[in-house]
Amino acid sequence: MAAQKPGIPKGTRDFSPLEMAKRNYIFNTIRSVYALYGFKQIETPAMENLSTLMGKYGEEGDKLLFKILNSGDFLHGMTPDEVSNTSTLKLAAKFCEKGLRYDLTVPFARYVVQHREELNLPFKRYQIQPVWRADRPQRGRYREFYQCDADVVGSDSLLNEVELMQIIDNVFQKFGIRVCIKLNNRKILSGMAEYIGRPDKLTDITVAIDKLDKIGLDNVKTELAENGLSQDEITRLEPVFAINGDNDSKLAAIKNLLKDNETGLKGVEELEFVLNTLHTLPIANAVDFDLTLARGLNYYTGCIFEVKALDVQIGSITGGGRYDNLTGIFGMPGLSGVGISFGADRIFDVLNQLELYPKDIASSAQLLFINFGPTELTHCIRLAALTRQAGIRTEVYPDSVKMKKQMSYASNSNIPFVALVGEDEIKNNTISLKNMETGEQKSVTVEEAISIINA
Repeated sequence: MAAQKPGIPKGTRDFSPLEMAKRNYIFNTIRSVYALYGFKQIETPAMENLSTLMGKYGEEGDKLLFKILNSGDFLHGMTPDEVSNTSTLKLAAKFCEKGLRYDLTVPFARYVVQHREELNLPFKRYQIQPVWRADRPQRGRYREFYQCDADVVGSDSLLNEVELMQIIDNVFQKFGIRVCIKLNNRKILSGMAEYIGRPDKLTDITVAIDKLDKIGLDNVKTELAENGLSQDEITRLEPVFAINGDNDSKLAAIKNLLKDNETGLKGVEELEFVLNTLHTLPIANAVDFDLTLARGLNYYTGCIFEVKALDVQIGSITGGGRYDNLTGIFGMPGLSGVGISFGADRIFDVLNQLELYPKDIASSAQLLFINFGPTELTHCIRLAALTRQAGIRTEVYPDSVKMKKQMSYASNSNIPFVALVGEDEIKNNTISLKNMETGEQKSVTVEEAISIINA
């Protein structure tokens, strides 16, 4: 009987060297821009205490947490009858004290509260780590994926929102992806709910509005009615959907509509500051005030953002917003924060579709020394040490096999230069350097080879 071929769990992936090179290009680009703005990197454990995670993501989120069985005898102290007659959720609470993190935000809130005395506020952190969700795997949705978050806590200043928009603009300029940065403010949405007399329905209204570009106005109105809004309340909300024009026109229209609503006007004021400040800066990408942008998470309290790629049909590739009391879930109220998260997996897909990766992304080495035998190999190892000291990524082919096989290896590995060193080259202290792209081959010293490859 043939051995069963091994596999990996559904919703997870292996990454080849080429895919890793592309992913590292994404992470390193984002990391470099975060650092430009003074953000410092932290990491938190893959697993957290379940008490930290449970109840922070709503009922649906709790169901999607991967729970970890307690080590040792997790049934200790329970009778068989208790095991068979206890609900799955209650059993999980007894058997599992830890779970894999669902996002980076709640662990960050826990980190801030736990390390409060050591932090220098405002605290600007970034975090690039995997998260896990027991979701149903489908195209573009995985059970294990990376998040690339940046947050500022301990500052109410709207300058932080402006800087996060600059970071988004910088990152996508570096990638060469044309995007639209969409902005809104949760206070404006709250003002709209108060304006129609249903502040209690804010969540239902925002969840429905958030789907406008996906399901259309009629279906949004149907969903609002199903969630308990009267026809009159839905009609009063309709002028909001009709607001259009440039950012200034839309701000003026919503300001007029909410002129008697303090909450809504506060949101307009915050958004005006962010948009007016961005207007004075060299922002390359479009910035759009989008009244239908709601963002699903209820902990947002101020400005919210979402980024759409303009040249590829794909969902949001970055999102975020202001939250006023995230650390309150751990008994430390009043600490305001604002953050963004880049969707690395979706950015990966966009860069692939638009073929925007650097040309040399697949090249791990820049130079390969061909192996002609033991004497030549000893000499090549010494030369390779010199090229590596000069910062050139160098390989020496380990086996003395046919030259055709070694050249195929260089070609398949996208190595741009090959060094051939035989008896004559050793005698003359030179290298025959072959450019794999042009086919040109010339005799040079090791110093000249370094200059050519570094050019």
